[in-house]
Amino acid sequence: MPETVLLVGGGGREHAIARAVAPDCDLYACASNRNPGIAALAAEMRAIDERDAAEIVAFAREVDATLAVVGPESALAAGVADALDDAGVYTFGPDADAARIETDKAYQRRFMRDEGIPGCPDFETFDDMDAACDYIDAYDGDLAVKPAGLTGGKGVRVTGDQVTKAEAKAYLREADYDRVVLEERLIGEEFTVQAFVANGEVRTTPAVQDHKRAYEGDEGPNTGGMGSYSDATPTLPFMDEADYDAAVEILEATVDALGEYKGVLYGQFMLTADGVRVVEFNARFGDPEAMNTLPVLETPFVDVLTAAREGVRLPALEFSRRATVCKYAVPAGYPTDPEAGARIDVDEESVAQAAAESGTDAGDALLFYASVDARDDGLYTTTSRAFAVVGIDETITAAETIAEDALAAAGDGLRVRHDIGRPALVQQRIDHVERLRE
Repeated sequence: MPETVLLVGGGGREHAIARAVAPDCDLYACASNRNPGIAALAAEMRAIDERDAAEIVAFAREVDATLAVVGPESALAAGVADALDDAGVYTFGPDADAARIETDKAYQRRFMRDEGIPGCPDFETFDDMDAACDYIDAYDGDLAVKPAGLTGGKGVRVTGDQVTKAEAKAYLREADYDRVVLEERLIGEEFTVQAFVANGEVRTTPAVQDHKRAYEGDEGPNTGGMGSYSDATPTLPFMDEADYDAAVEILEATVDALGEYKGVLYGQFMLTADGVRVVEFNARFGDPEAMNTLPVLETPFVDVLTAAREGVRLPALEFSRRATVCKYAVPAGYPTDPEAGARIDVDEESVAQAAAESGTDAGDALLFYASVDARDDGLYTTTSRAFAVVGIDETITAAETIAEDALAAAGDGLRVRHDIGRPALVQQRIDHVERLRE
């Protein structure tokens, strides 16, 4: 009998998860939005708020789920994994206490310091915003200003880069956060390594570089992620194997210190002049990074889930040696003043055809729906990212060409960062790291 998997969440990350597990299980899904890509893969997709643990458990029991995967961090913070596990449904995702490694940045930094996890920047935490502002004034250098709780990747402000010290202080007072973390600004190139974790074991995936800034040339405010790329090897063009190994060692040390942890542990790292440092940890797949990683995973994801549940060794992860480039299409005004309610047309067949016309056997083009409103008369934008396309090929350059062709086929009316994965921007990253290493 195949496993019955319940997927919680309706974004692009969850569409990638659905695509990875659907061939090997009976899939059911629930989310507050109806993602048409997930709905096409699942036996049923039910409208349930991702944080409603009681309703999600009731749905799991109704469909006799044998496994569950929780996608969004908001669901983990709400204790959805706890409730499913208590109901006898093994859930690949940490309980709410373990998820604090993401959901509470003040806890995350104290945990790193207390456990001796490598790569932790200098930091201080504050629950008094006046004291935090005094610290900003007195600090000799630039700071990353981080709300302690979840902000969807959009809450961080960096002095000397995004804002002045005066603007950072005004931001803290206007936002009225309960707690903030102020830490040294890390200068370098960011990259992500995601790991499957269960039974004390860590299985890592290729490195990915996300692009948070809204506009081309790394300009504009931070977003949930405008796109990302990975290479045909575990590293990225600006990294070497030692950099990747250092990131893996940090993930392994973190898992050892966490003890009982299951699910995905996402490490966001900064490659600096002083080596690899930790920007943050997340307790789930990244979005968009899941869309780079899962399409090139050749090991069945369901095999990872069942091994985790049975308490046996996780299978070694095999990946096709292909590069990926992911680009998000977002509504006008995103992220500061997004325009919702615009009807969009997405030509799925033309997206797939973009890879067929690439002329390479390794080429592929995938479309992942994210935050769209599927109505009877078509698809409409919300206030968040609408959909992503992923180009896959032997090189980053070839994958980027496929992604661009797929975007052209997908439809008009949305904004895209076209520079992601292009040779000029990748070379800037290489040159930056070379200067840092001098």
